[in-house]
Amino acid sequence: MKAKREKKRLIGFQVVEDECIWMKAGIVNFRLCDNAYDCNNCPFDKGMRRTLSSGDLPGTKKKEPEWVEQLKTRYQGSSRPCRHALTGRIDAPKICPMNYECYHCTFDQMLDEQDIGELIAPPSYYLASGYRIADGYYYHMGHNWARFEHGGRIKVGFDDFLVKLFGAMNSITLPPLGTTLKKDQVGLTFGRDDQKAAALSPVTGTVLAVNYKAREHPEIAHADPYHEGWLYILEPDMPKKNLKGLYYGKESIHWMDQESQKLLTLMGPEYEQLASTGGEPISDVFGSFPELGWDVLSKTFLKTEKL
Repeated sequence: MKAKREKKRLIGFQVVEDECIWMKAGIVNFRLCDNAYDCNNCPFDKGMRRTLSSGDLPGTKKKEPEWVEQLKTRYQGSSRPCRHALTGRIDAPKICPMNYECYHCTFDQMLDEQDIGELIAPPSYYLASGYRIADGYYYHMGHNWARFEHGGRIKVGFDDFLVKLFGAMNSITLPPLGTTLKKDQVGLTFGRDDQKAAALSPVTGTVLAVNYKAREHPEIAHADPYHEGWLYILEPDMPKKNLKGLYYGKESIHWMDQESQKLLTLMGPEYEQLASTGGEPISDVFGSFPELGWDVLSKTFLKTEKL
């Protein structure tokens, strides 16, 4: 009998709380959020709204849904607490004036815009074969990372392996705002001197913002790829659909170790020994070993063909 595969749960970056707001409201006994608090696109949230709808007849005065009454009863001191207070996104108490229809709420939109425009604290790191891996990030086979923000939006950038593999870039061409990027298809291009390469998008979504600072100064993406060197932000249709094929936690460490070994094999027997000695990875592989070939490195590690 085959073992049942564990369903992947989307983990948001620097999550303060992980309890579903329906659990916080006392309506369900136990449920953890698996959609980065993107309630508007959550199947469970939609199902709960249908289940707990008041069922008013046509022509009768519309009543508040029963689940709103539940929140009022449980949180009498603040009537209807904002879901961002429930999830720990904001510290101050706030009342919801919108019957929890967040897509109509200007405060909800303001928080999202604030998240796009401001840098939060840099991540903590761990090492895999000497390459930095940012904790709480997802990793794509084409060496881009995806970080799921509060509300389901996704920030994207290069990983440490990619910037060390290709060295200092002269140019980064970011996607235009409003563009729909498809997972595993070209999301952006970058160049060094007369060489160019394409990087695949790790997720599917609409481009909401790009990092113009990194575009104008590509060295930022090389020096700090996981923080100030982020590249663009996407609004996905369904965040959880993007999890397939992405590495997280221990999976990302194992995958990075494999990629490092693959690179050392390309470099030759002398460098394969570095894996056992714990030597530091080379900070500019292409600059040090141009004979490996830019196109070979692009095809092998970025999964893209020659531009």
